[in-house]
Amino acid sequence: MSEQVRIWVNGRRADEGPALVAVDHGVTVGDGVFETAKVVDGQVFALTRHHDRMDRSLAGLGLPRLDRDRVQEGIDAVLQEPMAFGRLRYTVTAGPGPLGSDRLEGEATYIVTAVAMARPPEATTVAVVPWVRNERGVTVGLKTTSYADNVVALAAAKELGGTEALFANTAGELCEGTGSNVFVVSGGVVRTPPLLAGPLAGITRTLLLEWAREEGIDVAEEPVPLAELATAEEVFITSSVRDAQAVERIRVVPGVTTLAGELPAPDLQERELDAPGPVTRRLMDLFAKRAAERDDP
Repeated sequence: MSEQVRIWVNGRRADEGPALVAVDHGVTVGDGVFETAKVVDGQVFALTRHHDRMDRSLAGLGLPRLDRDRVQEGIDAVLQEPMAFGRLRYTVTAGPGPLGSDRLEGEATYIVTAVAMARPPEATTVAVVPWVRNERGVTVGLKTTSYADNVVALAAAKELGGTEALFANTAGELCEGTGSNVFVVSGGVVRTPPLLAGPLAGITRTLLLEWAREEGIDVAEEPVPLAELATAEEVFITSSVRDAQAVERIRVVPGVTTLAGELPAPDLQERELDAPGPVTRRLMDLFAKRAAERDDP
C-alpha cells in the first residue's frame, strides 16, 4: 500500500477529510510553480536554495515573491508526524482565475504536500524519448506546474522498464530528464548540459558541481550530443530525491531521431553499463558526505 500524502492548503491540513478544489489558475492553465525537496529525519534538505529557485520561477511567470513564512507554516504542518525519508513538494499558483489565460487580481494559492518513501536504489534504467525540450521557450528554466509533457514522456519510459525519461533539445543535444539532470563521463571528464541548452538548474546538479570542483574533480558544463549516450563510459542522473543515481541501462522509445532524421546511434537502442562506475561512485559518495554535514548548504 502506498503511503498517505499529507496535504496542507492555504492554512489547513486537508488530507484528513474532503478537500474542495476551487477553479484555480494553476489547475485550469498550469499557472503556477513548485519545488520538490528531500526530507531526511524530518528535516528538509537545501530549503533555502529551493526557496531561491522558486523566487526565480515566480518572477519568470510575473507572480509575487514567495511568502517564506507562509510556506514554512505548511511545511511544519505536513512534517509534524515523524518522517525518516520522503518527498516534500510546495506549490504556489496565481490563485482563482478565469477559464482562460487571463489572470484575476487576487491571493495566490499555497499548497504543501509530503509523503514518506523508500530511498532510491543506486542505479536505474532510463529511456530516451522522441520529444524535445524547447531551449528557447518562454518557461525554460522555470519549474512550472505545466508538466503534461513530462507525464507522457515518463509513461513511455516506464513501458520500457525505465524510471526516468531523457529529452534532447531542438538542437539535438542532450538536455534533461522529466525531473532530473543528466551527466556523462567520458575520458574521466564529467560533463552536463549547460543551462543554455534548456535544462532546469537542479539543486542537486548545482551542489554536485560546486562540491566536485572543490575536490578537484574535472567537471564541465557544455553541450553534449545526444549520440554520446551510446559511447559515454558512465551516465548518471541527479535530482532532489535521487541525489546522484547511476544509470545501468539505456533504452530508446521508438521515434527518436537526430535533426538529420536518423537514429542517434545504432548502439543506443539497448545499452547496459557497469554502474555505478568509478567516477560516478566517487561523486555519489562525495554528495552523501557533504549533504550529511548540513541540512541547508
